Amino acid sequence: MPKPYPSEFRDDVVRVARNREPGVTIEQIAKDFGIHPMMLQKWMSRADIDEGSKTGQTWTEAAGFPPYQVSRWPGPRAP
Repeated sequence: MPKPYPSEFRDDVVRVARNREPGVTIEQIAKDFGIHPMMLQKWMSRADIDEGSKTGQTWTEAAGFPPYQVSRWPGPRAP
C-alpha cells in the first residue's frame, strides 16, 4: 500500500486549486502535481469538511479507523 501524501502537500494542492485562474481546470492542476483529479476533488471536499463549510468526517476523525478491514478468515489451521 502506498504511503499517504503529507498533509502539507495536500494543503498546498487544495490552496492552489481553490485560487486557480478562470479557465484552469482541476484536471490541469492535478496533472501538474502528479495526482489523479478525483483525489484532488476528494481533498477539496475533505478540506471543506475540516473548515466546517460542509458536513462529514474530518481528517482527524478518519485517522482513527484502520486503512483496511480485517479479514474474518482465521488463517491456516495447525496440523
